Amino acid sequence: MEAEDGAELCFPQLFNTSCRKPTTPWSEALLIHVVLSSISLLTVTLNLLVIISVSHFRQLHTPTNILLLSLAVSDFLVGLVLMPVEILLKTSCWFLGDLMCSLYNYVSFIITSASIGDMVLISVDRYVAICDPLHYPTRITVRRVKLCVCLCWLCSVLYSGLFIKDGLIQLDIHNSCFGECVIVIDYVAGVVDLVLTFIVPVTIIIVLYMRVFAVAVSQARAMRSHITAATLQLSVTLTKKSELKAARTLGVLVLVFLICFCPYYGASLAGDSLLSTSYASFVVYLFYFNSCLNPVIYALFYPWFRKAMKVIVTLQILQPGSCEANIL
Repeated sequence: MEAEDGAELCFPQLFNTSCRKPTTPWSEALLIHVVLSSISLLTVTLNLLVIISVSHFRQLHTPTNILLLSLAVSDFLVGLVLMPVEILLKTSCWFLGDLMCSLYNYVSFIITSASIGDMVLISVDRYVAICDPLHYPTRITVRRVKLCVCLCWLCSVLYSGLFIKDGLIQLDIHNSCFGECVIVIDYVAGVVDLVLTFIVPVTIIIVLYMRVFAVAVSQARAMRSHITAATLQLSVTLTKKSELKAARTLGVLVLVFLICFCPYYGASLAGDSLLSTSYASFVVYLFYFNSCLNPVIYALFYPWFRKAMKVIVTLQILQPGSCEANIL
C-alpha cells in the first residue's frame, strides 16, 4: 500500500512531506496541454509582432504606440512565462523549488499589474486625443509617455512586493508540502487588491471611454448640422456608420476587459472554500487569455500593424534601411 501511495507522490522519497501528483484524467490533461499551449504560442507570436513593429519602424514611435509596446511586453511575458507554468501546475508537480515559486508569484503579480496599468494609460491617451485634440501634441509627448510607462512598471514592482513580501522572505510559508507552488493572500489584502487593480481601473476606463464616445457623437452631430442639402443623405449615412463603429469599438474594449477580469477577481474575493477547482482554473485561464486578445483589439485594428506584420513575416525587415520604411 505504501509503494502504491508513493507512486502517486511528487517526491516518493519524501513520503511524509511530499504532495500528491494531480489526478487529472489523461484526456483532460491532453486537452489542457493542447489548448493552453496553442493560446500561449499565439499570445507570444502576436505580441512579439507588435513589439518588433513598434520598436523597429521609426514611423511608429508615437505616444500611443509606446503604450501599445508596453502592453505588448507584459502580454508577451504572460504567454511566455505565466501560461506555461500554469500548464505545469495543473498537470504535474512543482519541481523548481521554493525560491523559483516565490519569484514566479512575484513576477506574475508584476506582469498583470503592469498590464492593467497600461490599459488605463491607453484610455487616458485616447481621452486626451479625442476630447482635447488641440493640446494633445503638447500634453502627450513621447518623452512623457515613456516616463509614465516606466512609472507604471516601477509601481507594479513595488506594489507586488508589498503583497507577497512574506513569501519572498520566508519561501515555504504558504506551501503545505513539497511539490506545490501556491500563494495565499488574506481577505483584507484581497479586498485592497480588488479595489486598486480592478474597481478603480475599470471605473477610470469606463468613465473615460464613455466621455470619448459622447464627444465623438456630439462632433458627428455638429458636422451633420453644417453640411449642405445636396450631400445631406450621404453624410447622414456615413455619420451613422461612424457612430456605430465608435460604439462597437469602445464596447469591445470594455466588454472584453470585464469578461476576462471580473470572474478572476470575483473568485479571489469569494475564496477557495466557495469555489470548485475546475472553476478556479477556468477563471485563471480566462484572466490570461485577455493577453492574447489585447494585441487583436489594440493592434490588429490598425492598418499599420497589418502592413508591418507583412514586412516582418516576409523578412523584408532584414533589408538595410527598413526601419525608415513607410508603414503608415
